Amino acid sequence: MISKTYHFDFNHPVDKLWAIVSDTPRWGEASGLPKYVVSEQPQSDGTIKVIGKLEFAGMTITWEELPVNWIAKRWFEQKRVFREGPMVTMTTIASLEDRGETSALELELILNTRNLVGTFLAKRMVAALEDKVRVLLDNADRLIRAEQPDLFVSSYRAPETVLQRAANLRARIEATPYAHGLAGKLVDYINHAQEVDLWAMRPIALARRWGADTRSAIELFLQSVRSGLLESRWDILCPRCRVSKTSVPNIGELPQGVHCDACNIDFQSDFASNVELTFSPSPSIRLVGDGHYCRSGPGVTPHIKGQCSLAPGASRSLPLTLGHGDYRVRTLEAGDELELTWQQESFPEIQIDDESINIAGNSPPGEIHMVNHGSVRRTIVIEEQSWLREVLTAEQVTTLQAFRDLFSDQVLRPGDEVSIRNISFMFTDLVGSSALFSQAGDAEAYHLVREHFAELGEIVRRHEGNIVKTSGDGVHAAFLSPEDALKASIEIQQAMTSFNRRHDSETASIRIGLHTGSSIAVTLNGRFDYYGRAVNLAARLESLGSDGEITMSQAFASDPAVAEMLAGYERREDARVLKGFPETVEIVQIKP
Repeated sequence: MISKTYHFDFNHPVDKLWAIVSDTPRWGEASGLPKYVVSEQPQSDGTIKVIGKLEFAGMTITWEELPVNWIAKRWFEQKRVFREGPMVTMTTIASLEDRGETSALELELILNTRNLVGTFLAKRMVAALEDKVRVLLDNADRLIRAEQPDLFVSSYRAPETVLQRAANLRARIEATPYAHGLAGKLVDYINHAQEVDLWAMRPIALARRWGADTRSAIELFLQSVRSGLLESRWDILCPRCRVSKTSVPNIGELPQGVHCDACNIDFQSDFASNVELTFSPSPSIRLVGDGHYCRSGPGVTPHIKGQCSLAPGASRSLPLTLGHGDYRVRTLEAGDELELTWQQESFPEIQIDDESINIAGNSPPGEIHMVNHGSVRRTIVIEEQSWLREVLTAEQVTTLQAFRDLFSDQVLRPGDEVSIRNISFMFTDLVGSSALFSQAGDAEAYHLVREHFAELGEIVRRHEGNIVKTSGDGVHAAFLSPEDALKASIEIQQAMTSFNRRHDSETASIRIGLHTGSSIAVTLNGRFDYYGRAVNLAARLESLGSDGEITMSQAFASDPAVAEMLAGYERREDARVLKGFPETVEIVQIKP
C-alpha cells in the first residue's frame, strides 16, 4: 500500500475551498485527465454497480466506482476498485477546516497496488499530486482575488476563423429583439468556459451569473439556437435522482414512459417538472465531446448536501453543515424517500432498513447520525428541495412568447417531430446526363449515374456531411459547418475530371448550390429530411451555375472560414431575383 497525506493552507473562506475541492469534473478537466465512459449494472439485491472504462496508452482500464461520501464544506471520500491492471484500489479523502476568513485542506491519497508496475506508478502519482493540487489552488486564489466567477482555468483556444464565425453570429443575434445586450457574454462564455460547463448549458444559471433578467437570458438562448450559435435538446430527468435518463433533439420525440436503472423506477415525462430544455454550442463553434472527467461527486450534484454509505448494521455520525429548510432524505439505491422540514436545533436521526426510511429522535448536537438496520449496504442521501430553481422546464419555455415567435409554427404542431438547427446545405445536378444516356445506353448510363452517386456520397461523408436524399441526377447533402460543405463541393468538382476520363466521356459535369441557415429537421416515413427557406434557397442556387461551377449565397461566402478558402479562387458576384424569394439574392460563383 502506498499512501500520503498533504496539507494546504488557503487564504479564503471554506466555502471557496469546498467549491474547488468538491468540483471533481472541473478539477479533472483542469488537471488534464482523460475522459472515461460509464455503465450502470443492476444487481440482484437492488443495488447498482457503476463501472468506469478508460482507454489510455493502449490499455483498457476498468473499475467499479463506489458511491462518493461527503458532507458539504467539510469532507468527502472517493474510492475506485480496479478489475485488472497494476492498481487494486485508489482512495482519495479530503477534509476541510473552517478558520473563518481562511481555511485548510488535508488531502490523503491511498493506493493499493497489484504488482511492481503498480507500485512504481503509485509512487509517481503520490509525488506528482502535491504539485498539481498546489497549481490548482494557486490559480483559484488568483481568480478569487480578481473577482472572477470561475475557479478553474480552461485550456481551450478557438481557431481564429471560428472566433470570427462566432462574432458574426453574435452580430446576427444582436440584430434581433431577443439579444438584450447579452450575446457578447454568451459568445465569450462559449469561448472560455471549461468543456464541463458546456455539456448542458442552463440559461437560468447563466442569468444569475451575469446578473441578468431570467427571461432575457432564455430569449437569448432561443434566438441563439435559431441563429446557429447553439443547439438544444430536451432532457427527461428522473424525479428521484434528478439525472437525465434520456435526451431527444425534438419535442415531438419525447417518450411518455422512461425507466431509471439507478433508481429502478418507471416514470412519466412531465412538462412541468422533469422535462428540461438544455443547450450546447453548435459543433461549428465549439465541439464538445462525450465522456466524463468525473461522473460522481459533490460538484456534480450540488443540491445533495450529504451522502454516506453504510454497511449492514453500521452507524455513523458526521458533522452538521446544513441550514434550516426543506430537505429530502432517500437512498442512492432504489427504495423509500422522506421529505422533512428542519427548523429545530438538532437534526433528526436517520434510520433505514431494506424497505423504508425513518427518523427517530434527534442526532447529537452539531452532527447527523445515521443507522442502517438493513441487510445490504445502502447509501443515504440528504438533498435540498430547491433543485428545480435552475431548470428550464418544457412548461416554462413553451409558454414564453419568444418561443412561440421563434419555434411554435415548426415545433409545436401536433404530430410533427422537428428540431431547429443551423445547417449548411448542398444541392448538386449532373449536367449532360441526357447525352450520357444517348451515348452509353440506358443500362450503362444508369450504372454510371449510380457510381456517380456513390462517389459523391464518399466525398460528402469524408467531409463530415451526410446525403439527405437523391433526386433525379442530383443529391441533397447537409453539413454542420460551411467550410466542410465547400471542401466537399470543390473535391466533387475536381473528381469529375477523373470520372469522365474513366468512362471515356466529356459530357458529364456538375453544378452545385450552397447555402447555410436554420431549417426544420423532420422524420418522415423513417427518413430524416430538412425543410425551410434555407433548403429551398440552396436548391435554387444550384440551377444558377454553369457546368463545373459552385454557386453560393453571399451569406455562405461571407463565413470567415469560407472566405479564407475562396481567396485562392477567381470569383464572380451577382444578384438574382429567384422564384419564391421576394428580396434580391446576392450570389458568389467559382469554378475550381
